[in-house]
Amino acid sequence: LLGHLRGGPAKAAVIASAMSGLYSGSSIANTVTTGTFTIPLMRKTGLTPEKAGAIEVASSTNGQLTPPVMGAAAFLIAEFTGIQYTEILKHALVPALVSYIALVYIVHLEACKLDLRGLPKPPSSLTLATKLIGVLGGFIGIAILFAIVHFVKSLVPDWFSTVYVVIVLAIGYLVLLWFAAQRPDLKEDDPNEPVVVLPPVGATAITGIYYLLPIVLLLWCILPTPDKLSAHLSAFYACLAMIFVTLTQHPLKAMIRGTGHLGAEFQRGVQDWMDGMIAGARNMISIAIATAAAGIIVGSISLTGAHQVVGEFVEFLSGGHLLLMLILVAVMSLVLGLGLPTTANYLVVSSLMAPVIVALGAKSGLIVPLIAVHLFVFYFGILADDTPPVGLAAFAAAAISGGDPIKTGLQGFAYDIRTALLPFLFIFNTELLLIDVGVAKALFVFIVATIAMMLFASATQSWFLTRNRAWESVALLLVAFTLFRPGFWLDQVSPPYYDVDPLTVYEVVGEAPENGVLTMVVSGPNFDTGKMDTTTILVNLGKPADAVERLRGAGLTVSVEDGLAKIEEPFQGTPLFEKIGNLFDFYGDSPVVVKTIRQKTDRMLKEVFYIPAVVLLGLIVMLQLRRRDATPQTAEA
Repeated sequence: LLGHLRGGPAKAAVIASAMSGLYSGSSIANTVTTGTFTIPLMRKTGLTPEKAGAIEVASSTNGQLTPPVMGAAAFLIAEFTGIQYTEILKHALVPALVSYIALVYIVHLEACKLDLRGLPKPPSSLTLATKLIGVLGGFIGIAILFAIVHFVKSLVPDWFSTVYVVIVLAIGYLVLLWFAAQRPDLKEDDPNEPVVVLPPVGATAITGIYYLLPIVLLLWCILPTPDKLSAHLSAFYACLAMIFVTLTQHPLKAMIRGTGHLGAEFQRGVQDWMDGMIAGARNMISIAIATAAAGIIVGSISLTGAHQVVGEFVEFLSGGHLLLMLILVAVMSLVLGLGLPTTANYLVVSSLMAPVIVALGAKSGLIVPLIAVHLFVFYFGILADDTPPVGLAAFAAAAISGGDPIKTGLQGFAYDIRTALLPFLFIFNTELLLIDVGVAKALFVFIVATIAMMLFASATQSWFLTRNRAWESVALLLVAFTLFRPGFWLDQVSPPYYDVDPLTVYEVVGEAPENGVLTMVVSGPNFDTGKMDTTTILVNLGKPADAVERLRGAGLTVSVEDGLAKIEEPFQGTPLFEKIGNLFDFYGDSPVVVKTIRQKTDRMLKEVFYIPAVVLLGLIVMLQLRRRDATPQTAEA
């Protein structure tokens, strides 16, 4: 599909790894699976062994970002945060798509800089009309399959999940297998032989398209639909489907073709199944050992109280600045990644630093969602697989490319800078995680974020429409930052909040709309140190009622006396108790009080700042187009 484009094999490596990430949470397995084919092809088109391996490494490590299977760490995020796994998939969707689109663009820029050309396409007798009819026929077939599914669902709604499995495996599998059996099985190409012409897409895909059925089943079961199943049950059904395909594909093909011995073909399927089970068990050994060892580390740190010391030390180094703390946490994740795989890295860093980041953000007046913090740690933990000297994915890719593994890892990390940027962005702009965002706004956020990330890639690669000048790279970074976080510039013009007298707390609560959220800055003696401490909390007010009742419904009791709005200890089991119950000493000499109430300012839309960014981008495009068009004339002269 992509071989005829500039850097086609490299782009194919990126997209193949992204699609492998749909069902594989292991970057090493992803590297070995797709890299076996893509790395030699990238080398043939002119990429160095290190760059070919690095592209595969960057693609494969990012496979852990791709929903719905995001490695063992994603299941741990669901357990630690209490957020449903399907919600985590929604939050991770836009960053994963943006990251992969940017990597495809980086590959394109590398191909432009090296002046790489695509491979010749095979001759085809099919007209455009024939191809369109084929595509239309495919959509009609899918529509018929879904119609059958919904018809059966109306007949037996209680047993629909089981019936759906039977429908997919019996009808879809048999039909696709019949088409596959009409052609000979593909033989593995020698990666060292030159590629004279690209193989035909349709003839190649039809021979193994039935392998996608278990993945379709996995997506159907795990995505938020009316028939959604748990992540574990979805994976179980997908595994059963894949086992069924493995055991039956060879004897059924032999039966359709009327060739071969059915017993021997079935034995071949059993051997494939056994090999797959053994390979899966071997892949899980490293994850099981890493998780167990990390659990011991986390347990020991929690029992000794070392997590508080580490958190306080990082907070001390950051001087109370949230951005500096995030940088230190990112560095800590990278350092731990020198010797720990992704899951173990995430376990250690999240247990140490996630609560500290949330607490420091609240003290700074920024409410950081817990999922954003855990994904921040998760993203930097992913980079462990390409960070020398223990970048396992880099070593796997170097073994295929014949390049230096350290150089491969360093180059892969350079490609992954865009991935390292995203966590900082969604901490301050939670719209990227689709938090409190509708469908239309989500589409808009995705488009803007994709453009911004591609501009960031152009700036870091020093190539946009042609080679960048220094000021153009700086300008592209400025445009990308504005597209990612226009609220920063709006905050400089107009503050996001204004302070309200805390003594008017009952009036403010009474006027709040249904399900309104009240932002309070709370001050009081710290439970551990006795010194005065300050944090910001969000109070969910629920349905309109008496102000006292609305506050009690949120777990909070406030009394206005002696010129202060005093807060009693929140009710146990409420989110506010978890937030401030152990932070303040509610029974000391000094009371815990509402320092101020923050109300949102009526401001203009932050998207207004896209206008100057687009104007600046248009200027860069105009200058680079003029310079690019003048280059051939200069060469001829």
